[in-house]
Amino acid sequence: MGKLAFVTGITGQDGSYLAELLLEKDYEVHGLIRRASTFNTSRIDHLYHDIHKAGPKLYLHYGDLTDGQNLTNIILDLEPDEIYNLGAQSHVRVSFEQPGYTLQSTGYGALNVLEAARQLNKKKLTKVYQASSSEMYGDVKEFPQTEKTPFQPQSPYACAKAYAYYQTINYRKSYDLFAANGILFNHESPRRGETFVTRKITRAATRIKLGLQDKVYLGNLSAERDWGYAKDYVEGMWLMLQHHEPDDFVLATGESRSVQVFLEHVFKHLDLDPQSHVEIDPRYFRPAEVNRLLGDASKAESVLGWRPKTSFSELVTLMVDSDAELARQETVLIQHD
Repeated sequence: MGKLAFVTGITGQDGSYLAELLLEKDYEVHGLIRRASTFNTSRIDHLYHDIHKAGPKLYLHYGDLTDGQNLTNIILDLEPDEIYNLGAQSHVRVSFEQPGYTLQSTGYGALNVLEAARQLNKKKLTKVYQASSSEMYGDVKEFPQTEKTPFQPQSPYACAKAYAYYQTINYRKSYDLFAANGILFNHESPRRGETFVTRKITRAATRIKLGLQDKVYLGNLSAERDWGYAKDYVEGMWLMLQHHEPDDFVLATGESRSVQVFLEHVFKHLDLDPQSHVEIDPRYFRPAEVNRLLGDASKAESVLGWRPKTSFSELVTLMVDSDAELARQETVLIQHD
């Protein structure tokens, strides 16, 4: 019989790819979702169609990371072998506008998960993966960034993630809990939310190509990030919990490119001139900018055998082709109206 996994943030980009991976490995997967007036399960709806042919393996539970008692009740009831905490308020720019909520969901939410796991661990060994972020490095002076690079967080989101990171280590040392931090650098995909800059660019560019819009408004084009493919990175999450001891690992490609370069690759792929369609909007600049992030995943490669499989150009192509199809579907709907 396969293992049982509990995933917070299962309806997000990473959660949906992780759920796919775990189901392929014969896990029974349980996910935490927030109650909303509209359905927010679009990224995982296809899994129900696929898995119910062979019997249900995916279950969803209403709850919220900020509700510690409900979270504890679910975890103690399910007794999962593995817990993946991917849930958070994950938009850096938004965290400046909602710092309190960001701390509650991203920081204290992680603490709630760890405390529930600690209680479960008294009667059954469980393993916890905490989704940490390269944003914790902030205004770094050391390149590339490794597991030993000091954090200098420069946003409420990064501060909340740093809090969660250190609490994970605290629970590991204090309670002998198998708890691992994955310090993931930027990872993108066709399932990335449309408010994140990479997806915002691919979505807008494909709509511009078909005449559905004329401009895209962006912020700091000189910011450099280490971009990988989210589907590769969730495999790294899983590998961390299969290792014989808990530890902290950077997942990255080791290549850094600016938003400008990403933009140019996308528009070139579509044979468009970005200068004709891109406008800079000061509203999208952060109060404190992180200029460059570049990760060194050599520890993950040597210890876990993990390395990114998808190149930057392949990632761009995946995202553009997917959004081009969405744009074509929009065109068809408009023509039928």
